[in-house]
Amino acid sequence: MATSVSKTAKPAKKKNFSSFSKKDAFKALNLIDLKSWTIDAPKLNLSDFFQERLRRLRQNFDLESGEEAKKLLIDALCDEALESCHHLKIWKSAALEGKYAAGIVDYLVAERKRYLETPFLCVVEAKKDDFEQGLAQCLVEMDACAWSNQELGQSLEVIGIVTNGEAWKFYKLTRDGEIYETLLYSISAMETVLGVLRSLFQHCENQLIALGRVK
Repeated sequence: MATSVSKTAKPAKKKNFSSFSKKDAFKALNLIDLKSWTIDAPKLNLSDFFQERLRRLRQNFDLESGEEAKKLLIDALCDEALESCHHLKIWKSAALEGKYAAGIVDYLVAERKRYLETPFLCVVEAKKDDFEQGLAQCLVEMDACAWSNQELGQSLEVIGIVTNGEAWKFYKLTRDGEIYETLLYSISAMETVLGVLRSLFQHCENQLIALGRVK
């Protein structure tokens, strides 16, 4: 007599962040629209080190041809803005997994230590110019950060950034699942962009302090 053998169904493969369209991302997060966000942050004076670094980058490197070229400029701005946040670290090309999606994040901000773990506080998506695709990826990556945090009982706001190095847009995923977005910022007003970046990184660090993770 033949015996039937039950087979355990394999879990569905999670969709890659980069495969989401804006429509896919909005539907996945049950969004109809994003809310307007104005960030009131003081301008950040440019350090001599940053100005010299920027001058040399523009002199010695192509900063326009593709995403990898753009990342040199993004690195410089994020590094300058992060200078006073002693408990944060930026992880590049970091693996991230959410409930429904997974992939590699261009930049992931978390607690400063030798290894990466939750809470995940901010994602940065670098794009040559396609800000719509950048938004789609940023949305699902922010959602993946929030899900990972919640799995360990950490309910936090998550910051998202989409940039090509020259232009910057900022997003915030609240604990209630609402997402806010700013207007486009340009590095023609470099002190303003850096001031916003600094204030957002400080917000991330303050959340770590509130959790009791750092002092």
